[in-house]
Amino acid sequence: MNDVHETRAVSQGKATAMLILTTVMWGGSFLFTKIGMREIPPLQFYFFRFALAAFLMGVICIPRLTRLNRDTVRRGALVGLALASANLMFVLGVSGTTISRAGYLNNLFVLFVPLLSFLFWRERLDRITAGGIAVALVGLWFLASGGAEGFNRGDLLSTICAVFIAGQIIAVSRVLRDDDVYLVTFVQFATVALVGALVTMVMPWPPFTMGASGAWSLVYCAIFPTIICFTLQNAFQRYTTPTRAGLIYTLDPIWSMLAGVFILGERLTPQELAGCMLILLAVAGPLALRLYLEQRRRRLYRLDDAGQV
Repeated sequence: MNDVHETRAVSQGKATAMLILTTVMWGGSFLFTKIGMREIPPLQFYFFRFALAAFLMGVICIPRLTRLNRDTVRRGALVGLALASANLMFVLGVSGTTISRAGYLNNLFVLFVPLLSFLFWRERLDRITAGGIAVALVGLWFLASGGAEGFNRGDLLSTICAVFIAGQIIAVSRVLRDDDVYLVTFVQFATVALVGALVTMVMPWPPFTMGASGAWSLVYCAIFPTIICFTLQNAFQRYTTPTRAGLIYTLDPIWSMLAGVFILGERLTPQELAGCMLILLAVAGPLALRLYLEQRRRRLYRLDDAGQV
């Protein structure tokens, strides 16, 4: 793997393509988690996924382990606790609702990041984000009023998952420094696996038999949306703007919905579909508007520079 400090330039098109690929793999995690939990209980699936991911990441990091120090372990563990909370809510949420609904609800993290930053650090909450939150609330109301069960327990846990995802993103920006991203990622995965081990020790261990579909689902979730996606995100997101990256990540629930409809046979009522589309609009709309404003400012700066020549 290339070192994270590689300076060779990457084109905008390649960075965009790689980030879109990460959304495809993240979307697939909803499908394979749902399939895997047909054989493996949610808590055990959560533990096995990150135990395998931590083991594989540890193997990858063998040449780097001499650089592992107390500060990296401490910071990685702090971020890992947030990641553990998010993924615990993820498996419990997906186990209780459709992957179509869970994908859109998880994507609310884009709105929760500025909201949590405002609540805890008094960072300014702009009108664009406030408008997105208002549209998202309308979308949640449509989801709650659509479907046989309305806004059920799985939906609630998927929404809480989005809060924890936002917390993990904020933790990364506020806690991590110039650490080796591979070592930090290894510590994060190991922390999540340790939390999973503790949870499964405390909770009753139900009897289950893991077949081929459960095993392959675990392998997919440990490797593709975990190890590979983290690596691609760390390698390519720095070559685009945060706004553009956020807009690309809104594709994630679209892939999960397509997988739910065409592979699992899930069906959304018109109200559910309207709620999902409103949530997508609430998330993607503010990002698209910010991207437009960024590009407009760049054009104005170029015009000003040209006029001064």
